[in-house]
Amino acid sequence: MPIRLVNTTRQYHDLKDEIDRAIRRVVDGGRFILGPEVAGLEAEIAAVSGCSYGVGVASGTDALLLSIAALGAGPGDEIITTPFTFVSTAEVISLRGATPVFADIQADTFNLDPANVESRITSRTVGIIPVDLYGQVADMKAIRTIAQRHHLWVVEDAAQALGASRDGHAAGSFGEFGCISFFPTKNLGAFGDGGMVVTNDASLAERVRKFRYHGSAGGYEYEFVGYNSRLDEIQAAILRAKLPRLPDYNAVRRSTAAFYRENVQSEHLTLPEDLTFGGHVYHQFTVRSRHRDLLAGFLKEKGIENKIYYPVPLHLQKTYAPLEYQAGDLPVSEKAADEVLSIPIAQELTEEEKEQVVTALNAFVPR
Repeated sequence: MPIRLVNTTRQYHDLKDEIDRAIRRVVDGGRFILGPEVAGLEAEIAAVSGCSYGVGVASGTDALLLSIAALGAGPGDEIITTPFTFVSTAEVISLRGATPVFADIQADTFNLDPANVESRITSRTVGIIPVDLYGQVADMKAIRTIAQRHHLWVVEDAAQALGASRDGHAAGSFGEFGCISFFPTKNLGAFGDGGMVVTNDASLAERVRKFRYHGSAGGYEYEFVGYNSRLDEIQAAILRAKLPRLPDYNAVRRSTAAFYRENVQSEHLTLPEDLTFGGHVYHQFTVRSRHRDLLAGFLKEKGIENKIYYPVPLHLQKTYAPLEYQAGDLPVSEKAADEVLSIPIAQELTEEEKEQVVTALNAFVPR
């Protein structure tokens, strides 16, 4: 059988009884929108994220969108972010009528380079959206220092990093908002789309709650134009059934990463560094190779699923052509996009499958 990047079927069968009970609880209760399951999950995810408040929304993309909306982002504003991420990080900036400004990344972490961020600040800059890519928290201390110096807000895109930490602080807790995704392939995944905004600011949390409900606190009075973005009660119940396992899931991923580092010995690829600040949760285990496309094909022939996250950096995408970035403008991001390949690391992997991945990687010789 192919070795999959994520095997959601295995994960379901491992927790079938708990998940089935959770779904039945919602169905029997008859409350499907913003009920007790969402409220419970909001409190639980806020705690995992080191925050006081959580607001469940329809997706990780909406978590970002509603966060910057609550902070007032709009036309004429510039917001600095990374080009080496999923499109939603920059897309939400454009959806609010603001302009994404792309800064380059660090080669070792794939996350925003704080020095490059500071060089992009102008009089129109209002905020920064760093991404905790692949499950590793960005250098948030340095980014926060820059933001405070220039009076900017920070929205932390922690979509891939629930349960991660850096410098003793949880992913999602470093900015005005932290944004989490529950896409089915995440370390904590729903059975569809779902997201969460976390914060330590009560007034900002309330503003996001209004944005998710058409600009209303309830009833038929509307304070401003909002969105319809609510986490489904069934999805919240499923996530609550899985959440107690999250620490174990993340620990298994760290163990698998250590196993790969110890046993993969190939001059044709570079493994991600085990950096000393810790807290990586390995949403992806991403290797680099100058022969990336050959490696991807070789692994596929061996029945090992793999994927490129992300093959074209955002500043070179057609959708952002009007911003007039050119190849060579952000060289670290561009080189990463040419070399990265993510391989299986999800907690459902068997020991035999891990051995097969190692054997294949060690056997790879570009031809």
